[in-house]
Amino acid sequence: MELLEKIKDNARKHKKRIVLAEGTEERTLKAADEIIREGLAELILIGKPADILAAAEKAGLKHVSQATLVDPESHDKKEAYADLLVELRKSKGMTKEQALKLVVDPLYLATLMIKNGDADGEVAGAINATGDVLRPAFQIVKTEPGISVVSGAFLMLTNNPAFGDNGLLVFADCAVHPNPTAEELAQIAVVTARTAKNIAKIEPRVAMLSFSTKGSAKNEMVDKVVEATKIAQKMAPDVNIDGELQADAAIVPSVGNLKAPGSPVAGKANVLVFPTLEVGNISYKLVQRIAGIEAVGPILQGMAAPINDLSRGCSVSDIVNMVAITANQAAGLTK
Repeated sequence: MELLEKIKDNARKHKKRIVLAEGTEERTLKAADEIIREGLAELILIGKPADILAAAEKAGLKHVSQATLVDPESHDKKEAYADLLVELRKSKGMTKEQALKLVVDPLYLATLMIKNGDADGEVAGAINATGDVLRPAFQIVKTEPGISVVSGAFLMLTNNPAFGDNGLLVFADCAVHPNPTAEELAQIAVVTARTAKNIAKIEPRVAMLSFSTKGSAKNEMVDKVVEATKIAQKMAPDVNIDGELQADAAIVPSVGNLKAPGSPVAGKANVLVFPTLEVGNISYKLVQRIAGIEAVGPILQGMAAPINDLSRGCSVSDIVNMVAITANQAAGLTK
């Protein structure tokens, strides 16, 4: 079974409540229709119900009416969500008047629904900038316990069984945090291992990448990766994490055996953790374009509940896939 089909199959088993904040947007509506038809999630669409249903009828979408439709201007939890927002942001001087204005913003409303236990995850960004999607997420949902940094992972489908786990590699951080400290890099490694397990359904073998392998070079950038490796190993002693490793030592068995003999990861890594966002972002794009590899993501990691940001150029299938991934993340957090 293809990876995305496995992800969808797992989403069907758990039927998590996923909120789509851009409920009247055309691609989002078409994706919602497919998601409901395939039984991937219990969908919540934010927008005026009459507008949603009219747009669905015009597009010939037969399943959208089965979603829960929430009018941001008028619903029975508006006051309760405003009170919750005041409580969460009182240290920042949030007033009830300010909160009542914010709760009609679909992006704030979606995160408040999650915080209040009325939804399990959110997907947005088809018509909103990344900063606008993530701002309420950071303010309201925040990061999970023990994690202070949010990062972005990509599932890299290489179609070459010699690499990773039957051709599957997980890359991070490729999307969010520019220059993590050793502590933050360790956190990225641990949550990426969890993504590999919960989303990709593989047993993670995590390589902490550098331009050095096991002391072959001396530099403060190498020192950061060495320290991050030690911290990550303490944070997740049940996960195979090793470093510092060069990329070839991480994924090529003969090189791994030569440069890092005895390593549980070298030569067979399926999770690659990059030392900075600069390296991660450049690497995934080069691999994607030059080698023609499919990159699925970014999958945001480290939030207390899954919130994923779409590209504004996303397709209907991109939205469907990201909802399935978000449902898998939610299922993993509730185990």
